[in-house]
Amino acid sequence: MKIKYLILTMFTLSAAFSFAQERTKDTLGDQTVNVIRPYTPTISDAFKIKDNPKLNDSNAVKKKEIKYNIFSIPVASTFTPAKGKAATVDKAKAIKLYDNYASLGVGSYTTILGEVYLNHELSRDENVGGYFSHHSSQGGIDGVELDDNFSKTMLNAYYRKSDRDFTWQVDGGFNLQTYNWYGVPQDFYDESVLNDIDSGQTYNDLYVGGEIDFEDAIVKDASLRFRHFGDNHDSAENRLVAKSGFDFEVQDAVIKSEFSIDYISGTFDRDYYNIDEINYGNVTFGFAPSYQLIQDELTLDLGVKLAYLNDTEFSNNKFYIYPNIEASYRLVDEILIAFGGLKGDLIQNSYYDFVNENPFVSPSLFVTPTNQQYKTFVGAKGKLSSKMAYSLKVNYSSEKNKALYKSNEVPSAVLTDYQYGNSFNVAYDDVTTFSFAGELNVDLNRNFTLGLKGEYFGYSTDNESEAWNLPDLTASVFLDYQISEKWSAGASMFFVGERKDQATFYDVLDPLNTTITTVSLDSYFDANMHVGYKINDQLSIFAKGNNLASQNYERWLNYPVQGIQVLAGATYQFDF
Repeated sequence: MKIKYLILTMFTLSAAFSFAQERTKDTLGDQTVNVIRPYTPTISDAFKIKDNPKLNDSNAVKKKEIKYNIFSIPVASTFTPAKGKAATVDKAKAIKLYDNYASLGVGSYTTILGEVYLNHELSRDENVGGYFSHHSSQGGIDGVELDDNFSKTMLNAYYRKSDRDFTWQVDGGFNLQTYNWYGVPQDFYDESVLNDIDSGQTYNDLYVGGEIDFEDAIVKDASLRFRHFGDNHDSAENRLVAKSGFDFEVQDAVIKSEFSIDYISGTFDRDYYNIDEINYGNVTFGFAPSYQLIQDELTLDLGVKLAYLNDTEFSNNKFYIYPNIEASYRLVDEILIAFGGLKGDLIQNSYYDFVNENPFVSPSLFVTPTNQQYKTFVGAKGKLSSKMAYSLKVNYSSEKNKALYKSNEVPSAVLTDYQYGNSFNVAYDDVTTFSFAGELNVDLNRNFTLGLKGEYFGYSTDNESEAWNLPDLTASVFLDYQISEKWSAGASMFFVGERKDQATFYDVLDPLNTTITTVSLDSYFDANMHVGYKINDQLSIFAKGNNLASQNYERWLNYPVQGIQVLAGATYQFDF
């Protein structure tokens, strides 16, 4: 043991001496290194005593150990799973749209109906086109003693150009219409008298005009149109209408405005009694500023219309101020929207407008404007569902010099072909009108649409005993149905309530003996249908049926209409 300790001592001393010798060769100086470690206390994890309670229940049932044995049996199979493939959506075939079409149809009463529409793109920004239509019938109404044929021919051409800041267009056309004053009283004149009546009347219409729309400018749009209208009884009317819309600011508020000039001048070769020539003419200047206020659910348009009338024939001047107010409020989102308004206007009447509404007027009219003092309305509109919309509206208006169509009296000495009780005059009266209207539109899908409209009227006149030829009730139904890709169909039905007119006859033997009778025109129902079949993208055929209820009703006094009318034809679409 002593020897072991001795050897261990010697080994230790030699190691120390050796280490000391090595330190003398170290080139580094003495350094002091202090290591400081922050105190970081830790919390030991909690642990639960795992001690399951022992049950000393003699009724405890021990679980049986269940052993599962699976026997694999090889089965021969020839099934090979198909590879997965991503589902694709069938793209709808793009519909080819054509710029031009031509349509021609023929039908009963020797009816011809034709249309041609042309549009050609000269360049990216230029288009030129035209429209032609013709509708004629050789007549043949039962019980009519004079010719009842008619024709309407229209021709229009236009040029349109789009620039960076504006788009402008010029157009012009010519219309030719022929009618007959066939509405003589039944069993009133001898056949010899009727054979001498030349009941034909021809209207001609020539017009030219243009319009321009600006982008981001004070002046928004402007239009100018001139029309010359006349007939084969030496009547002539010229009308020039210019309009411009522009915006201007007043104390940071944008005021939308419209300025208009309406000039009309016309002449009739003679009055109804062939005594004097009738001349008429006036010019009106209109200015209508308005301001729109939108706040939450309320939209309010506040405006006024100023009109200045200069009667060039009688050298009279008048100034009119009309309200131009309209408001709407969303009570329940799109379901219920209340609206109302108060408006007025100076309505420029013209021979052209009278003829388009009643082609059987006599070329001996007195033409003057109608002063619509005010027209107030309130109502509600909205949607009953996503596919059904409705509208209810109550109107009340007051008009001075409202134009009413009234049957011309039969003079004691008949001199012209329209003095046999077969023409109409324009009677002016102060009329107040109350009406209640309702409308329902149903769009089940893009293939089926249905629309219903109805309106009831009540009139009050100052001078005339009745509001001549104005109905007390109107209603209409429109339906369009795309049955399939090839087939389509539609229908329209119209109901017009009772109207009143006045027949006046002078006794040939005693001119002072005059018979004046108020006549009630029965209400009528007019049902129309059409069906079409698409042969290919360009060619389709159609068939139409009008007045299918076969009511030979009178649209005007002594003017029955054609019965059941059937027409068939084809439409062809094409490109140049």
